[in-house]
Amino acid sequence: MSNLETAEKLFFGPTDLTRNGAEAELSRALDGADDGELFLEYALSESFAWDDGHLRAANFDTTQGFGLRAIAGEATGYAHASELSDAALKRAADTVRAVTRGHTGTLALPPPGTNRALYGTTNPLDEVAFEAKTRLLADIDAYLRARDPRVRQVMVSLTGEWRVVEILRADGERVADVRPLVRLNVSVMAGDGDRQETGSFGTGGREGYGRFIAAASWRHAADEALRQALVKLDAVPAPAGEMEVVLGPGWPGILLHEAIGHGLEGDFNRKKTSVFSGMLGERVAAPGVTVIDDGTLPDRRGSLTVDDEGTPSSATTLIEDGILVGYMQDRMNAHLMGMKPTGNGRRQDFAHRPMPRMTNTYMLNGKHGKDEIIASVKKGLYAVNFGGGQVDITSGKFVFSASEAYLVENGKVGPAVKGATLIGNGADALTRIAMVGDDMALDPGIGTCGKDGQGVPVGVGQPTLKIAALTVGGTAA
Repeated sequence: MSNLETAEKLFFGPTDLTRNGAEAELSRALDGADDGELFLEYALSESFAWDDGHLRAANFDTTQGFGLRAIAGEATGYAHASELSDAALKRAADTVRAVTRGHTGTLALPPPGTNRALYGTTNPLDEVAFEAKTRLLADIDAYLRARDPRVRQVMVSLTGEWRVVEILRADGERVADVRPLVRLNVSVMAGDGDRQETGSFGTGGREGYGRFIAAASWRHAADEALRQALVKLDAVPAPAGEMEVVLGPGWPGILLHEAIGHGLEGDFNRKKTSVFSGMLGERVAAPGVTVIDDGTLPDRRGSLTVDDEGTPSSATTLIEDGILVGYMQDRMNAHLMGMKPTGNGRRQDFAHRPMPRMTNTYMLNGKHGKDEIIASVKKGLYAVNFGGGQVDITSGKFVFSASEAYLVENGKVGPAVKGATLIGNGADALTRIAMVGDDMALDPGIGTCGKDGQGVPVGVGQPTLKIAALTVGGTAA
């Protein structure tokens, strides 16, 4: 069964919404508008949480609803409801039409079509029995406690989602997508005397549970979480000051995502609130730095066959050899800026309007080996994993905590440190990249990005890279 057939059966079969009614109200709502769509959504989700030797939560949820949007210039009318009926859609159309009063726009052309499939359509919730999922959590707990006597607490979560969307336009265009999404996360608290530390590791993607609950996969996740916790037990206080910083491959790309990624989204640049506004064609990073946002990677957490406006996702080059060459765009901001949509119009669910958002954002390989990069550091920090962080989009200033980091002296990796934070400015940090590695890796599939109160799944990645000078906040006396 095709994606569109699956969607049609869910939205126009068991509900009080009819195709004729939907098309009529959509046409009425968008009369005189520049753009807009009817977004239909049906989602099944489940989550399991294990803590302190017991199953603490097992949740299942079903949601469905629609979001109706009309765009007139820079004005947006948006209405949503969890009731799928002709009557509810009529009320929504009455509301959003307010933005088109006195406006005589011509409805924009629809997004181009696509017949590609970036991920499967299997429902993860039906793939594995309930008992097998809960037994998995218990097995991970038992495995970790048997691995090391210093394990004091084990926390495991398993989540699965099956989401079906359909986007309708007033010109009769229909696009549908069926999106699976799973994630497994393991956290371990280890202790030695009065000292306790926590390590965590997660993995996931747009596929079924199979690969992630296989023994080799969950044992790797458990071992990595335990390794991080034990490393922290022996960590010394982090130094402070400006120094060379080496970022590891993969998940450390979250700094790239936060520090510069949001600043390259179309809405911030249209409103000129980004530090990168008006800089297309200018050098914004060191030579050798190329950054891409790519929603076309098969099975990746941040990938989308089509975005939430119906535009096929794409691989968008943002920075090429240090030169700013593109922004991530949804339909509205692309139109207002005289650019093309890039397939980055995303929303958390039917209750939220779409906006420009990242998918999988990563830096391409350079020419240096990891060992070569570390050997070049006289005195600095090697940051392998990151925790939380904060970024100011307008100024580009960021603060990130390194959850796993090591001292480097005279080209040698030394002891682990705790309490290290990286402080800087995203635009400035890009120009200070001195070496780019040849070991690009994507994160294991755990990213969730927040913007304007909306969270969406994303991916990040990068090779090992060296920043010539960055301020490190530490805890050493």
